[in-house]
Amino acid sequence: MPADPTAKKTPLHDVHQELGANLVDFAGYLMPLRYASETAEHQAVRTGAGLFDLSHMGEIFVSGPGAGAALDFALVGNLASMPVGKARYTMLCAQDGGVLDDVIVYRLADATWMVVANAANTGVVRDALAERAAGFEAAVEDRTASYALVALQGPRSEEILAEFTDAPLADLKYYAILAGRVAGVDALLARTGYTGEDGFEVFVDASDAVALWKALAGADGVVPAGLSARDTLRLEAGMPLYGNELSAEITPFEAGLGRIVKLDKPGDFVGKSALVAQAQTPQGRRLVGLVARGRRAPRKGYQVITSGGSPCGVVTSGAPSPTLGKPIAMAYLDSGVEEAGLAVDVRGRHEPVDVVDLPFYKRS
Repeated sequence: MPADPTAKKTPLHDVHQELGANLVDFAGYLMPLRYASETAEHQAVRTGAGLFDLSHMGEIFVSGPGAGAALDFALVGNLASMPVGKARYTMLCAQDGGVLDDVIVYRLADATWMVVANAANTGVVRDALAERAAGFEAAVEDRTASYALVALQGPRSEEILAEFTDAPLADLKYYAILAGRVAGVDALLARTGYTGEDGFEVFVDASDAVALWKALAGADGVVPAGLSARDTLRLEAGMPLYGNELSAEITPFEAGLGRIVKLDKPGDFVGKSALVAQAQTPQGRRLVGLVARGRRAPRKGYQVITSGGSPCGVVTSGAPSPTLGKPIAMAYLDSGVEEAGLAVDVRGRHEPVDVVDLPFYKRS
């Protein structure tokens, strides 16, 4: 399929072309699906280090004396009390509790927070934050176009990144951020990730993206990795993807993420009344992990079938797992479904699956 001529390009577009990446339209951007072997890219992250271009993600700044209170009203998490230099995973929900996006919020200074949104939802998040912050002393600014974001993920990521920065990486805890210089350019370094491995996200000015990428990509053992590897890595780690496990029709409680909804934080927030009711009511569906007994992979949209042959759920994400050596999937099961004897309808064939706890993979 030819690329959409209206698709945006990240600051690293020419680098991806030079590397021979298979570029695809993703969330309105031309992004590398793979460079060579997606399995090799996946394994590089599990055993060494993989380098990802995440410059399609949105960076929205909320600042001012009322910024913390505005974020507490706009999002389901408790952000105003978060210390400077820390990060928090949270969600933007509608009044009915449906998830409009899952985001990571970083507190950069006393009165400055950065909200990192999924690329396809950047406009939704920006507009919702601006609307919800209207009653507070807070300014909302979309700086996505000014930033590039590169992620170095894998067990060797700290060792490799330390070659290019004097920042105290060993002191940078999980879900924290600090300012420093990397490969000679000013950067924000965060330690979060979407692969199930240790790793870092490096935010830089868009004009510095190529220099940063080439420096990190030139390090021994670093393998550029695309969207395919990112998807199988996050699937093994049981991490949700917006549009698959999360949507406006799914609430945090249904997704098994009710723990991030801070119902006891001071004041009101958008969606609170609906989410309070959800917390007190048994869920109509639940998210589970599936491991296929055969070789055919369950895919998004495939129906889950009971032992009696009745549809009882739907697969949200599925793929062969390079780490486990067998197909895996996440799926929503209807309330009260017995987990024994389930199968997935894979193009007309009922392929047996076992229900397992998430995540499928956890690093030692």
